[in-house]
Amino acid sequence: QLQLVESGGGLVQSGGSLRLSCAASGFSLSSYNIGWFRQAPGKEREGVACIKRSTFTTTYTDSVEGRFTISRDHARVYLQMNTLKPEDKAEYYCARSTSIVCSLSPNSYNYWGQGTQVTVSS
Repeated sequence: QLQLVESGGGLVQSGGSLRLSCAASGFSLSSYNIGWFRQAPGKEREGVACIKRSTFTTTYTDSVEGRFTISRDHARVYLQMNTLKPEDKAEYYCARSTSIVCSLSPNSYNYWGQGTQVTVSS
């Protein structure tokens, strides 16, 4: 069974940091481009970052550029989130891409984890 599992969410004060982790079962993460997404209540799911499988090239949405870093090793994909802001509060998901390019569109992803909650207090 193909599965993605996120971990590392929690409550942090504004300006703080969290590190999210994404692990997979049923397939090798290293064979796919992997993205991180987030969804706040009442809002659409938003692409946050993506990392390519072979070149490790990264892509970020503008609002997190310079604050978030996506990385990967052979088993996991990480999202290091620094200088967190209240507007970063959301459910965060990792997902497996169907595309050879690193897209931030949810339409380019076919497997999703269950999410991990990130709450940032002001």
